[in-house]
Amino acid sequence: MKFDYDLLVIGAGPGGLAASERAAGYGARVAIAEQDSVGGTCVIRGCIPEKLMSFAAEFSDNSQVAAGYGWNQAECAFDWQQFIAAKEREIHRLSQVHNQKLEKAGVALIKGKATFVDAHTLDVAGRKISADKILIAVGAKDVKPEIPGSENTITSSQLFNLKQQPKHIAVIGGNYIPVKLAGILNNLGCQVTQVFLEDHILSAFDKDIALAVEEGMTKRGIQILENTAVKEVKRVGDELDLILSGKNANILSVDTVLFARCRTPNNSGLGLEKAGIQLQSGSIVVDEYNQTTQANIFAVGDCINRINFTPVAIAQGRAFADSQFGNNPHTVCYEYVPSTVSSHPQAATVGLSEAEAHEKLGDVRCYCSRFHPLLHSLTNRDEKTLVKLVVDSHSDRVLGAHMVGEGAIEIIQCLALALRVGATKKHFDEAIGIHPSIAEEFLTLR
Repeated sequence: MKFDYDLLVIGAGPGGLAASERAAGYGARVAIAEQDSVGGTCVIRGCIPEKLMSFAAEFSDNSQVAAGYGWNQAECAFDWQQFIAAKEREIHRLSQVHNQKLEKAGVALIKGKATFVDAHTLDVAGRKISADKILIAVGAKDVKPEIPGSENTITSSQLFNLKQQPKHIAVIGGNYIPVKLAGILNNLGCQVTQVFLEDHILSAFDKDIALAVEEGMTKRGIQILENTAVKEVKRVGDELDLILSGKNANILSVDTVLFARCRTPNNSGLGLEKAGIQLQSGSIVVDEYNQTTQANIFAVGDCINRINFTPVAIAQGRAFADSQFGNNPHTVCYEYVPSTVSSHPQAATVGLSEAEAHEKLGDVRCYCSRFHPLLHSLTNRDEKTLVKLVVDSHSDRVLGAHMVGEGAIEIIQCLALALRVGATKKHFDEAIGIHPSIAEEFLTLR
C-alpha cells in the first residue's frame, strides 16, 4: 500500500519535533500535525516562559545582595505588563525558529487537529492523510480540580498571560511546579499563600532538600498552609474566598487562585479507539521502544506519563527515529535523570533520595553540609546552602546528589553524568575542586 508519508507525527512539541527532524535526516518522508503554535507546552506555556519569569524574579535577590557589596540601592519596581510583552516576543521568535528547522529538515507542517480514522490514517482539519508509521506526541494538559468555584481559578498556562499582576495569590499544590511558581511570584512582589495537602512541600524529593526549600520560602515571606485542602472558591466582588479544610480550616481571601498541581495526558479526542490503541489510567500504553498496542503506532512524551520532562521527550523521540528509520534500535535509560525546582531558593536533585535508598538497599551512608555561602558573607541575608550525597555502603557508589542554593541546577546537571557512569564517594574525595566555589563542597563532604 502506498502512503502519503513514511511518518506522520501528531504534536509539534519537543518530542514530536525531535523525532520528525531525526527521521527526516534518515531520508524518511515526514509530516507533523499541530493545531497550536509550533513548540508545544514547553515553549509556548511551560518551561521557557516559566524560566524567563524566574530570571525576572532573580533580580529581586540580586538587588538586595548588591547593597552588601557597596552598590547604592536605587528605587526599583517590576513592570508585569512590560515583562509579559517581552516574553511573548521571545516565545514567538522561538516558535518561528522551530518552524524554520522543520522547513530546513524537509518536514511538512500541517495545521489542524488530528484524529484517527484507522491505524494508518488521520483526519487533519478535514483532510485525510495516511502514513506507514504514526507517532503520538500530544503532551499533557492542565486540569482543575472538581470543586465548586473552580471556574474562578487559573492554571499555570494561564498565569503567563495574565494582563495584571496578582496582588495576593493562593498557589494550590506542594509539588515542584507550584513550589517554583510560588517562589517566583513572591520575588516579583506578589503576596503568596501556598496551600497543599501533604505534611511538607516537595514530598517526592529528599526530605532534607524539601525542608530546606520550605524554610527558605518561609524566610522570604511566603505563607505555608500544609495539611490543608480547598473545598470551594467563592467570588466576592473583586476578591476570591477560599473555603479551606484540614489543619488550617478557615476562609482565605485573595484576588487570584492558581491550581498548578494537576496535569493529565492530552489523549482525549484523538479517536485512539479507532486505531486499537490501549490506555491505562489515561496514559498511552507503550513498550520499551515506545510502541503502542498497534504495531505501526508509537508515542513519546507526557502522553505516556513516564518522566514528564522536556529532555526525556526529546530523548524518546530521537530513540524512536533511530530505531525505526536509522537502523539503530535502542531505548531510553531513565536512571539518573536530574530534576530541578527553579524555586527561590533554587533546588535540584538526581538519583535516589535517602528514604528511597534505604528502602531499596538498606545500608546506605549520607553526607550532608549546610552552610552560609560566601556570596552572602557581606549581606544581611540569612541564606543557607545545603548539599547532600547518598552513598551505597557496600559498593561506595554515589546513589543520589541533592542541593538547595545558588547554582543548584547547573551543578546537579553536571553531577548527573558522574552518577550515571558510576562515580563512587572515593572518586568525589579524590577529585580536586575549584576554590572558592559552591560546587567544591560536594568534594569535601566527610
